[in-house]
Amino acid sequence: MDRIEQLETALTIESATADHIRVDDARRLTGPGLLWNKPGAVMDVFFNGIDAAQVTTLWETHARRVMDALGWQDQSVTHRTFTGGVNLAISAPMDQLYSAIFAAQTAWHFCAAELLAAPSGDFDQMVGDVKGVMASEANPALIALIEAAEAHGVDILCDDDEISIGHGTGSQVWSVDALPAPDDVDWSGLHNIPVAFITGTNGKTTTTRLLEAIARASGKVAGLTSTEFVRVGDDILDRGDYSGPGGGRMLLRDKRLEVACLEVARGGILRRGLPTRAATAAAVTNVANDHLGQYGVNTVPELAQAKFAVHRTLAEGGVLALNADDAYVRAEAENTSANIWWFSLDAQNDLIRQARETGTCCAYVQHGKIVFFDGTTEQMVIPVADVPLTMGGAAKYNIQNALAALCLALALGLPQQALRDGLAGFKPDAKDNPGRCNEFRHNGAQVFVDFAHNPHSISAVCDALSSLPAKRRFIMLSHAGDRSDQDICDVTATALNFRPDVVVATELDGYLRGRELGEISDLIERTALEHGYEAKQILRATSPSQAASVILERVEPGDIALLLVLSDRDAVLAMLDG
Repeated sequence: MDRIEQLETALTIESATADHIRVDDARRLTGPGLLWNKPGAVMDVFFNGIDAAQVTTLWETHARRVMDALGWQDQSVTHRTFTGGVNLAISAPMDQLYSAIFAAQTAWHFCAAELLAAPSGDFDQMVGDVKGVMASEANPALIALIEAAEAHGVDILCDDDEISIGHGTGSQVWSVDALPAPDDVDWSGLHNIPVAFITGTNGKTTTTRLLEAIARASGKVAGLTSTEFVRVGDDILDRGDYSGPGGGRMLLRDKRLEVACLEVARGGILRRGLPTRAATAAAVTNVANDHLGQYGVNTVPELAQAKFAVHRTLAEGGVLALNADDAYVRAEAENTSANIWWFSLDAQNDLIRQARETGTCCAYVQHGKIVFFDGTTEQMVIPVADVPLTMGGAAKYNIQNALAALCLALALGLPQQALRDGLAGFKPDAKDNPGRCNEFRHNGAQVFVDFAHNPHSISAVCDALSSLPAKRRFIMLSHAGDRSDQDICDVTATALNFRPDVVVATELDGYLRGRELGEISDLIERTALEHGYEAKQILRATSPSQAASVILERVEPGDIALLLVLSDRDAVLAMLDG
């Protein structure tokens, strides 16, 4: 029986359990992630009516048996239980990650057979098939380079096509098929550079951009990855969502780079892991309900576990900057031994007081000023009012982002003057921070454009703008169709805290995701009516561009408009720039 037939046997067993067991495709883990900091493979198994402990016990037994038979006695087995299922993982040598997928599938085959009391395939034959994959995938030259890089204390980045040692100005890249022997590498020219990872539910893009601005102000060649592009200095290397490990490797291999600021999102962490274990610093801005229900991350505390994967990227002595005002961040911090620098809007926050008492670095706001405590003394960095991003202190969420960037900048070794210059020079406009509370003037009215799309971010923006005086208030609302009815109603209700006089509901044609045109606008309208709005206050548009036009035609001097733009952003910005 060949490998394909063995997999068909496994699938036959799994399909017999389709009513109560579902197994997602196994995937490679290339770096630190939710489960651990090892490369390997992971499977997500979902079930009901089965004891999770029985599944994980079988996994530990059969995965260990398969790995020992493959000669992987030095590799590890792990699992993570969540409501409705388990993540099952094995570690593997870096040159055997596709083989690890087959090994994990083989181990699961025997688990499924035992769960169902069904016949299984021939163990020796199936292991032999995996060994055949291993032989074709093996790359001894890569393993030799990994060991040599570790011995020299330099990071190594691996993917399917290229291998690089060092970062930025201290990096060199080779094709995976043409790797040098360790003795042929000029190790004296290879080194790591300061690297920061930034994650969180909201604020990670702004914090990443702000940190890069501070690094630029120091005279360094800085670069960033984001959900929009990879950039070094003013040069955009590529556009797209590069918040995963591929974007990190692209950035870190650019030989101009001196400081790296990497935005990392939940999806990349869970799908593949993070690209390095040699970061200087990392930050978690906050954790809130968003993008739940994938890879066994079903609750906000579980999302916090995923975000905290960034602590596994830290080199020895690295800094983890955490938001002391966020309950989920505080709770998950109990599970890490990293060197934490807390930041808070309140100098009297208990974790800030504790940090000061123990001589640990922290950052906070005191008497309207951003302050950094270096373990011994307080240093007033800059008045909050002098940081344009904070809108004179009204945008509290951006004060938190500034505090996070401050901690990261100092952990990266950037000078305080660059910190002040970066904070003072970074503006909430479409040039420095596109899509994040960008302010425009139109017909004498203040118009704000923001990408906020979940209750946490929308609440933060609306709270900031609610304090601004206005004759009338307008808001544009839309939602992606993959949100539940309740989620859409909750986000709409949160947006109504802006106290708009006019609500314009619009559709996102490319984001209907199974819904009928008009469904989401119906939910927005129903929620507004339930909150006391009259039908004449609720308008509809077929696209964000048309909705923006409807509002811009109506605003007058003294009005405020908030355009929550989830698509057509460039078109809307062009209207306001015109």
